[in-house]
Amino acid sequence: MATFHVGEKTHQSVLPQRAALEFESVDTPRIGDETGLEHRARAVTGVEHVRGETTDASPGIDGVTPNHQVGEKAREGHPFVFVLDTNSTPLQPTTPARARKLLHQDRAVVARHTPFAIRLKDRTVGQSQVDGVELGIDPGAKHTGIAVFTTKDGERRGLYAVELTHRGCRIRDKLTARSAYRRGRRSRNLRYRAPRFSNRTRPKGWLAPSLRHRVDTTMSWTARLARWAPVRAVHVERVAFDVHTMSHGGPLEGTEYQHGTLHGTEARQYLLAKWERACAYCGATGVPLNIDHIQPRSRGGSDRVSNLCTACVPCNEKKSNREVEEFLKDSPHLLTQILAQAKTPLRDGAAVNTTRWALWHALDGAFPSVRAASGGRTKWNRQRTGLPKTHTLDALCVGELDTVTRTPVTVLAVAATGRGTYTRTCPDKYGFPRLRLPRQKQFFGYQTGDLARAVVPTGKWTGTHTGRVAVRASGKFNIKTAYGLIQSIRHKHFRLLQRADGYAYTTRLEGPTGTT
Repeated sequence: MATFHVGEKTHQSVLPQRAALEFESVDTPRIGDETGLEHRARAVTGVEHVRGETTDASPGIDGVTPNHQVGEKAREGHPFVFVLDTNSTPLQPTTPARARKLLHQDRAVVARHTPFAIRLKDRTVGQSQVDGVELGIDPGAKHTGIAVFTTKDGERRGLYAVELTHRGCRIRDKLTARSAYRRGRRSRNLRYRAPRFSNRTRPKGWLAPSLRHRVDTTMSWTARLARWAPVRAVHVERVAFDVHTMSHGGPLEGTEYQHGTLHGTEARQYLLAKWERACAYCGATGVPLNIDHIQPRSRGGSDRVSNLCTACVPCNEKKSNREVEEFLKDSPHLLTQILAQAKTPLRDGAAVNTTRWALWHALDGAFPSVRAASGGRTKWNRQRTGLPKTHTLDALCVGELDTVTRTPVTVLAVAATGRGTYTRTCPDKYGFPRLRLPRQKQFFGYQTGDLARAVVPTGKWTGTHTGRVAVRASGKFNIKTAYGLIQSIRHKHFRLLQRADGYAYTTRLEGPTGTT
């Protein structure tokens, strides 16, 4: 018997915030369609102030006094709700309970679904007390943590946490594929096209697209949070890695900084000595040995000596361009030994080093007060406050603080998925076009990646489904929800909640995730 999922019974203005997953390809929305509410209620003017709206977020919630002793565990609570006034100016964030009360009293409307924000009908920023919030940023190569908190007398209260997942690796792979296509066209007997290399000059401060993406997405989300909350200051961790010391494996002194890994020897002799003139995969000796990339170059591996090993011809051909984890999945003990001999890749550290000053200058130009702190200070703050190691909690501990009295119990995990593609064909492995895509992105008022709710009255998928939609010209859409993929639902059953904005949203509990 099939099981049907029915939506929860909630207030019609409070939408159920399931962990909605987004499709990989989404389209660019207009700024005016950001909230996905096409028919907004008009602000009601001339209404006198009564109790119930946002107040200072500094005191403890629900009458509980925070623990002021350093070293004791901070109290956990639900993420706060962003609040806007009648003119969409940010006010002080409020608790979920007070937000529900305002919605039930019809004094507020939903302004945005994810992150959840409400807009008051009867309040302006001039009639409210706004103490302001601060942002903490922990930049990383793959993930960046952003924390929204308030500060009073050295005590920080975490209100909201965002973990931003970058897609720099996917951008690098796309650029590599584009380069291969261009190289192939140059070698074919095609019509002559004048070279265009003379106009390809790089401006000052140029960054590779995969690195520029990290700066742009971080700045995009700090600007978004500044639209939903009154940001007064930004604290950013000034990350710096000594890549040469990390590659060496220990401290360096004097002229040792001028000596590379292969100082006094050749690469092949170095590898033969390191791997004892034997195949790293099967242990064969006395046979011709090739130099093999442990992590293939086609999968992002580098030419560093730490990524090279010796391999016999049969093992080298059998491994081909597969990941070493896939090749040795039946020999976990051997895999552990090989990875132990190979040094940790330094690509992530180099990416953070390259983008740290660009991020600093971008933040300094966008916010009136930007303060930098070292990674050692962040680690010391986190350890003495008893918090686990995560990107969002590191962001909460950036800079000068005495103690952390509150942390959000859940984190909004935001993954950059892109805003669609310009191409309208899907090439095969030879580069020839196949599966021509439609020239328009929007059908029946929806586009792929929109967050919507489908209320199906009858049929196989009877019930309420909330998630990201994939549109079709036939009018039968797919919707990806937290509990699976629902296919072929008529467009008339959908209601738009939020326009696609190039990001996928999920929620998870705060805690170590094992990602870097």
